[in-house]
Amino acid sequence: MKLILGFLREYVRELNIKAWLLVSLLMAGLIYFNYTAGMESTIMGKDTLPRLAGFFCLYLFVFGSAWLLQWLFNKNAVHPPLFFYVLLLAGPLLFAIKVSADDISRMLTAGLSMPWNEYGYRALNWPVKCLLVLLLVTLVWRAGRYEGPVAGMQLKGFDVKPYFLLLLFMVPLIALAGTQADFQHTYPKVQRIAFIDEYTTAAWPWKLLYELSYGIDFLTIEFFFRGFLVLAFARYAGKEAILPMAAFYCCIHFGKPLFECITSYFGGMILGVVVYHTRSIWGGLIVHLGIAWLMEIAGFIGNVK
Repeated sequence: MKLILGFLREYVRELNIKAWLLVSLLMAGLIYFNYTAGMESTIMGKDTLPRLAGFFCLYLFVFGSAWLLQWLFNKNAVHPPLFFYVLLLAGPLLFAIKVSADDISRMLTAGLSMPWNEYGYRALNWPVKCLLVLLLVTLVWRAGRYEGPVAGMQLKGFDVKPYFLLLLFMVPLIALAGTQADFQHTYPKVQRIAFIDEYTTAAWPWKLLYELSYGIDFLTIEFFFRGFLVLAFARYAGKEAILPMAAFYCCIHFGKPLFECITSYFGGMILGVVVYHTRSIWGGLIVHLGIAWLMEIAGFIGNVK
């Protein structure tokens, strides 16, 4: 735990405060606009290709703006090579594909009878998207001729203890969030498959499978945001890769409860710092997945009350 705190202190000391303030103001403005005008829900409600285009433009604007603001206040900034710009476009495009690629799971489960076609789609969607992102990021990683495990898939020398302690510190915040109406409306995610209760006398194994599938999405998130967007860009910008990643990470939470969206910005920075130093996504995955399942529990308790 001391090691992680040391990483964070070092990052804060070296942080470009002007760039951080401007990026934070940008995200505050976008958060306000989203939660008053329904930007994310409007894009999400479109058909596949318009949705992909909409999210690509949103992600590219946020990610590119954060990088630009850092460059403006970095006196030592140098013109990056061409592959940096390939990555700059690839990041938003790959995640826009991930968000929009629901048709694959729909196609795979279309032959099942009701309600298992709908359940199958919902339970299979996260693993399918995880495989898709793993494949696409690996192709980009190989194209860039990066050394070592792809996007932080590094297990050597990994110590789990600090991350469980970090997760413990999150419990009060999750408990607080669990009292909010918008949180209780969103969580637990498992309430989305409540319709299967009418078709089986033992729904809990199917719900457990759904929760495990839900957990796979956090492997996708850590692999992409911390493993890819931090470690791939660190080749060209070192620790400056963390802030644009955190801004991008925040905007994928625009459809979540407001408190969760705001805290994701700071949480993204913390996990980005950890992965930058450890070159491994597994600690962040423990924290992120632990938070996700604790939020499921908090949502269940909140709705029972």
